[in-house]
Amino acid sequence: LGRPDRLGPLGAEALARLLTPRRMSLGTDIAQPLDTDVELTTLLGIPDLHRHDPGTLFARHSGSGRLRVPIAVGVDGRPVELDIKESAQGGMGPHGMLIGATGSGKSELLRTLVLGLALTNSSETLNFVLVDFKGGATFLGLEELPHTSAVITNLADEVALVERMQDALHGELIRRQELLRAAGNYTSALEYERARAAGADLAPLPSLFVVVDEFSELLSTHREFMELFVMIGRLGRSLGVHLLLASQRLDEGRMHQLESHLSYRIGLRTFSAMESRGVLGVPDAYELPAAPGSGYLKSGVEALTRFRAAYSSGTYRRRTGAVVQARVASQVVPWTSGWVVPRTLETPPDPEPETEEAEDEEALLDVALDRLRGSGPDAHQVWLPPLDEPSPLDALLPGITPDKERGLTAASWPGTGKLRVPVGLVDKPFEQRRDPLVVDLSGAGGHVAVAGGSQSGKSTLARTLIAALALTHTPAEVQFYCLDFGGGGLSQLAALPHVGGVAARLNPERVHRTVAEVMTLLARREQFFVDHTLDSMQSYRRRRAAGEFPDEPFGDVFMVVDGWSTVRQDYDDLIPKFNELAARGLNYGIHLLITTTRWVELSAQVRDQAATRLELRMGDPMDSEIDTRKARSVPRTGGRGITADSKMHFLAGLPRLDGSGSLEDLGEGVAHLVGEISRHWSGPAAPQVRMLPHRLPVSELPAPEATEGGGMRLALGLDQDALEPVWHDFSRTPHLIAVGDTESGKTNLLRLITQGITARYAPEEAKIIAVDYRRTLVDAIPEEYRIGHVISLDNLNETIEGAARAMKTRVPGADISPARMRRCDWWTGPRLFVLVDDYDMVSSNSFQSPFEPLFEHLTLGYEMGLHLVVARSAMGAGRGLSDGLIRRLDEANNPAVLLSCPPTEGRLFGNAKPLNLPPGRALHIQRRKPRLVQTALVE
Repeated sequence: LGRPDRLGPLGAEALARLLTPRRMSLGTDIAQPLDTDVELTTLLGIPDLHRHDPGTLFARHSGSGRLRVPIAVGVDGRPVELDIKESAQGGMGPHGMLIGATGSGKSELLRTLVLGLALTNSSETLNFVLVDFKGGATFLGLEELPHTSAVITNLADEVALVERMQDALHGELIRRQELLRAAGNYTSALEYERARAAGADLAPLPSLFVVVDEFSELLSTHREFMELFVMIGRLGRSLGVHLLLASQRLDEGRMHQLESHLSYRIGLRTFSAMESRGVLGVPDAYELPAAPGSGYLKSGVEALTRFRAAYSSGTYRRRTGAVVQARVASQVVPWTSGWVVPRTLETPPDPEPETEEAEDEEALLDVALDRLRGSGPDAHQVWLPPLDEPSPLDALLPGITPDKERGLTAASWPGTGKLRVPVGLVDKPFEQRRDPLVVDLSGAGGHVAVAGGSQSGKSTLARTLIAALALTHTPAEVQFYCLDFGGGGLSQLAALPHVGGVAARLNPERVHRTVAEVMTLLARREQFFVDHTLDSMQSYRRRRAAGEFPDEPFGDVFMVVDGWSTVRQDYDDLIPKFNELAARGLNYGIHLLITTTRWVELSAQVRDQAATRLELRMGDPMDSEIDTRKARSVPRTGGRGITADSKMHFLAGLPRLDGSGSLEDLGEGVAHLVGEISRHWSGPAAPQVRMLPHRLPVSELPAPEATEGGGMRLALGLDQDALEPVWHDFSRTPHLIAVGDTESGKTNLLRLITQGITARYAPEEAKIIAVDYRRTLVDAIPEEYRIGHVISLDNLNETIEGAARAMKTRVPGADISPARMRRCDWWTGPRLFVLVDDYDMVSSNSFQSPFEPLFEHLTLGYEMGLHLVVARSAMGAGRGLSDGLIRRLDEANNPAVLLSCPPTEGRLFGNAKPLNLPPGRALHIQRRKPRLVQTALVE
């Protein structure tokens, strides 16, 4: 007889391992496995999903079954499993690729794979990051799984979201590395989990399965993503991160860097044989039938496994019959050397006919989600929702409550009273968190510049900053003075007790007065610091908070300009003042808050001193001073921008306290905020901007003052900047010019000077010659002061020549010393004041100026006791500058009073731009510098 072959234990074990993945082609109860639709729950052996206990499958798939899930049936009707563990742990992973043409069932297979893994692995074991570049419905609903760390869709239309996802995934790799290092320098997530299973006090570190659908399109538009995929391929094995890249097409030119990291491949029906070869090495996937879900699985050097994918979409119907569970891997077999037929998948019996009372149809996914809720801890959030809805201030400053001393305030905010406030949220996807966007205005960052294109949210951000400061500081600590050139947004804050004034573009008087108020404060505070030996603004704040300086109403003052371009176009005369505030203001607690459409529009001094810069979406990314590449990715949504230091995206908050992030009814929200702050404040409000009165009685001005040598110092009106008297000193500038339209106040100015003369001098000390063709000064000059009242050209020449002869007797000789010149003691007699009304009427009637006899005495007018006050109409004032008398007075730097005058006359004295002004309002031009004044009214 023959001798049987014998196989030792080692050889038998080796043969068994070799034959383990092999299956004999046995018949099953499914007649055509590759043509039959199989539900995922059938593959998983779940007889009734409604009554399913997730813990049973979790336990069954622990250990070596972890991360292994059936996804399809093979040609023999048995389940085809995908094991995403790495090969060292008996799996096919950790990374793979799935390619399938349109209609091949790619999306359904991805859903089946993810849901299958969720049903067989606890969220404490496995988490998902699901990415759909096109924004389709592949992962719709799967965000509700407790396993889901992120579902990221619609990336094709949002460049910022793509960069954000890259940061989030990169950040997750770093987070896992740091967690392993901090827990005890573990070399891998597997070692960490083994230590945890052995009893170490460690938090769970679930494996992370990253599925990216349409990755080819992602790489075609964002090539830098390849570096991230390669990083995951290189580090994912040790960090417990698994990657599956899915697409309709395969771009082999871009895949060579990833080739070595992909350990399994799934090929559904492809567009071409070449694509099939690129995925599987053979053209077979191109020849697959059109039935969705038909495909091949290739792992390592194993032969291709043909399959028909299970489905997880559609309606779930409750089963009423028994189902044979397909658990080939855990089948118990007798100890025998004989062949044991493996258990095969059996088709469930036909369900009982449905009755009219049958339950409503439910989606399989919905039923599965319902069973999985609460089955494990929620996944760590790798991806926070994008910054789509702005936060109101009551979210940025929680705990806002009324306080008897501080009014409505955020008492729990650590920056309260310290000029540190939040104005939005900063998105930090790399660190997987959001932080408040906090501005610190207490030191060198006290000046703020906000830049952004049209409709980018500049005005809203400015209002948010003002409102945040108002909620953290009292009206005694901060005050705001605003120029509203941005469309009316700042005007809504005018009723805040912290706001001292808001000026609109069409109110130039209030605009200039607002700036002047702040400039006056700067000058006063500079002297105040000297008088009280204050070395810094910090000292002022500290001593004032301790009760010193009770009479000082100002704390930190903010000069707010919403719309710098308007300053450049309409108020360029204010730019030097803003430059001065930028250079010196912070030393004395005066801050600038300026919004602009482009950084280059700001003056160099303002731009250099504005250390706190908030950049919103720019009209042209090339205008960004932070990062032109980052600026391109800022969404076209109001309030979105990038931070200057970290170049992170941020979303500005809203100035409202009603918990709403809506922009549609922002006006109502701002009104509510202003009302609430005002209602809870009972103390003094910020000092209001003082305005020039439109009517200034002469009785409210100081009386004329005597000067050396018999001169006179006369108050003409009030200065807009300091609201102090504007003096004309006849001993320093003996003459005066006045130009204005009809009814602008020229004649009133002559009456004011006449009244000053009669108040300062006795009749024997001063005499008046009036050239008054319209007889408007007849009743203004007392008879005892009048030595000539010219009402026509007939006696004008004679009067002026007589005055010239009198002046010749006062011409100083060579023996008169400078001291005597100032004392005017070498001549006797009254001072002569020549008042000319409507000089344009006088000069138009003669080719030669009738005042020419006096020309030679104009230079020494004060020393010789001669003073001319010439008033003329604004009509033709530009041409009138060439008149002999006007030109000589102007060249001698005598002051001019430019009342209302048409801008069409061009620039006049001192290059001043004429303005249309109310009666009595004028530009007082002295030494070529104009300032707005209100002249006094003679009743």
